[in-house]
Amino acid sequence: MKSQWKAAAGLLAVGMVLAACAESDRDSADGATAGAAAGEGRDTFIFAASSDPASLDPAFASDGESFRVARQIFEGLVGVEPGTADPAPLLAESWEVSDDGLDYTFTLKEGVQFHDGTPFDADAVCFNFDRWNNFTGILQAESLSYYWGKVNGGFATSDVPELNGTGKYESCAAPDAATAVIHLKSPLPELVAALSLPALSMQSPTALTEYEADAVSGEADAPVLPEYATAHPTGTGPFVFESWSPGEEVVLTANEDYWGEQGQVRRIVFPIISDATARRQALQAGDIDGYDLVGPADVAALEEEGYQIVNRDPFNVLYLGMNQADPDLADIRVRQAIAHAIDKEALVAQTLPEGTEVATNFVPPSVAGWNDEVTTYEYDPDRAQELLAEAGKSDLTIDFNYPTNVSRPYMPTPEQTFTAIAADLEAVGITVNPVPQPWSPDYLDTIQGGTEHGLHLLGWTGDYNDTYNFIGVFFGGPSNEWGFDNPELFQQIGDARYQADVDEQTAAYEAANAAIMDFLPGIPLAHPVPSLAFKPDVQGYPASPVQDEVYNVVTLGD
Repeated sequence: MKSQWKAAAGLLAVGMVLAACAESDRDSADGATAGAAAGEGRDTFIFAASSDPASLDPAFASDGESFRVARQIFEGLVGVEPGTADPAPLLAESWEVSDDGLDYTFTLKEGVQFHDGTPFDADAVCFNFDRWNNFTGILQAESLSYYWGKVNGGFATSDVPELNGTGKYESCAAPDAATAVIHLKSPLPELVAALSLPALSMQSPTALTEYEADAVSGEADAPVLPEYATAHPTGTGPFVFESWSPGEEVVLTANEDYWGEQGQVRRIVFPIISDATARRQALQAGDIDGYDLVGPADVAALEEEGYQIVNRDPFNVLYLGMNQADPDLADIRVRQAIAHAIDKEALVAQTLPEGTEVATNFVPPSVAGWNDEVTTYEYDPDRAQELLAEAGKSDLTIDFNYPTNVSRPYMPTPEQTFTAIAADLEAVGITVNPVPQPWSPDYLDTIQGGTEHGLHLLGWTGDYNDTYNFIGVFFGGPSNEWGFDNPELFQQIGDARYQADVDEQTAAYEAANAAIMDFLPGIPLAHPVPSLAFKPDVQGYPASPVQDEVYNVVTLGD
């Protein structure tokens, strides 16, 4: 079952977490000392997480903290080139695509085993693809199989008859143990890049079956995960799951039978420290080796104290979503008024890291298809009030959902971001009803799994360098998050996705980005620079714009 990190736990719980980390680090002190004597240095890497993972089964996750853990345990057919968002071989050593774009032939790495001893082979590949495609009922909810639904475009069957078989995937064949052939119904140009997603990584068919991985119960906005997703994740990666104490820590240990280089780190501890200040204090106290999502105000101070600051290239977007299932937000004039009410420049200066760019598109400027000629909504409180009056909404009251006790790469301090935007809205006469919710499990389930929300803060870190991975994920079809049905926009984005010519596809995405900003389903706010902080003796951290960071390459001092 998904866990929940309660704000009420406060500093007492944080203190317990740090104490637990220190104790667990001491438990391995003898081994670490022996390693240091042999010239290997200490072997436990303690990296603070901002929240619990939503799921240890990456097929049922879409958040960064779940994927941070998943990348240590699981591997996909495709990885990325270090430091980039570009695809590279991983469990597949190579691949070929047929001229018609319908058949992908993967040559697999041989001699690889899952953590439970099950062979990784073509049958395992087909098992995973067929599993994703045959999700039914609640398993198709956006709050669960988000990525397969978005990338593939559907499932084999659906509760809505007209959606049966609408996905691109047709079948998988295993002509021999080292060859897997994926057959598509129609071309899917970004398939190879998408297979670098942790959600589409390979999992042990034996463990998935034994622990009934698909036995999810509950409702879409509050799913109850089975034992596999809480205690038995089984992949081929360099680290093996040891334990998860919800609200406290996740612990992994080295995979002794890993096919690749294991490296110095033999144990990873992810203490759950939701508060950014508490994470900084834990680093300064020596209780952790590093952490992500460094608060903008902490970067300079930590550098002055001698800690390492590592910046990722911004490959993200922070946005204000506007759910059109709310009748007030279904009025374009209200959405335009909200856009004109927000002072983005001040928001960036007050709440986001140095180097953050104000956003005008839902994709960062580094992605092909970004358009510098889209409609922008300059900060203009007077125009905002005029539009509200035209809509008959001068006394508008609106729910504003925002996450608590979490930091995201695109939103390091959610409460501060909420406070700044809420003040701008109040200034033009909009009464804000704050709806704070813990990130895990409530917030994403509310936004993606149900319709009862109004304005909301959320964002996205790109998974691979493709425009559809941003705007297609957001606006490729109807969803609970946005609450609108715009077949023309959906079609425009879909048509751009399947353009074979690169120049034609770029032009089509530029046109789609312009159409999105005219329709204004939400407001792109910023492209923040994510920062990480480490002890001085942590070396080789593989910072990645898509957070493809696996810790077997990290080295630690004595």
